[in-house]
Amino acid sequence: MRLAALLTSFSLAAPAAAGDFVLQFPLDCTLGEDCRIQQFTDHDPGSGATDFTCGTLSYDGHKGTDFALPYLTDMQAGVAVRAAADGVVRGTRNSMPDQYATAQNEAAIDGKECGNGVVLSHGSGWETQYCHMKRGSVRVESGQKVRAGDVLGEVGLSGRTQFPHLHLSVRKDGEVVDPFAPDRLGSCGSPPARTLWAEPLPYQPGGLIGAGFASAIPGFDAIQAGTAGEAPLAADAPALVFWAYAYGSQAGDRLELSVTGPGGELVSHGETLERTQAQLFRAAGRRLRGGQWPAGSYTGTARLLRDGAEVGRFSRAMVIPPAADAASQ
Repeated sequence: MRLAALLTSFSLAAPAAAGDFVLQFPLDCTLGEDCRIQQFTDHDPGSGATDFTCGTLSYDGHKGTDFALPYLTDMQAGVAVRAAADGVVRGTRNSMPDQYATAQNEAAIDGKECGNGVVLSHGSGWETQYCHMKRGSVRVESGQKVRAGDVLGEVGLSGRTQFPHLHLSVRKDGEVVDPFAPDRLGSCGSPPARTLWAEPLPYQPGGLIGAGFASAIPGFDAIQAGTAGEAPLAADAPALVFWAYAYGSQAGDRLELSVTGPGGELVSHGETLERTQAQLFRAAGRRLRGGQWPAGSYTGTARLLRDGAEVGRFSRAMVIPPAADAASQ
């Protein structure tokens, strides 16, 4: 399928050659499992935005790579940010609050959009910058030497941001470099000849961040916070709702939600998405019409489809106990 071929081709770019500037993965997480790349460096020289594949995972003027965590609860638990290469600390900031950027705090953020962070100098004109780190987590100082893999701090929500993530910028002689396509900023499309990553990172053009069950349609703030899931639901829950949290959707994508239970298929919902969005959620379910939900296993599955091909899938299971068992717990 076309999408599968795209995924494979862009993940097989050659790693940096011996003697090149090389980057290690900068977070304590597993890409595609408990973190994702939400946005890449913008390759459109005009007012639009494209990532290095000519895809939509960027925004106008974006100068780095955004490694995102699924939920605020993951940020609060603590995810280490690590130096991507040997270097010397050129500057730090560590006192900005972790909060969503809003019109009310715009003035306080102005000029400090990076939030808390670290800038490392690597010699030969190379720099890396680590943004949006958690307040109080930065553990290095200006002038300090670091090695690749050393902990710099933790992922946060400081500066101009709407989700917990690390923004990593790479520069050579002050100019932005896209580590996924270091030889061609300003154009996109064909697979790059090389990357700066010691181990090439796969390109995922959107997908599912998570999914869960609830007794009512949750708010987006609860989804983002990681507090929307209520499983297992009580046998007398007023509704059985399955929600899915997605990223990188494009207009024309289809998001499908289904739930099977002890009696077979309980929910089957499909929706063609009208807009390209960085993040979104959808929910579908059924109200309880008297009695109780049958005890047993329930499985919810979310699928994001693009041109008929599956971009992402996420499943969640729960067990509703018999009413008598639930009452005794």
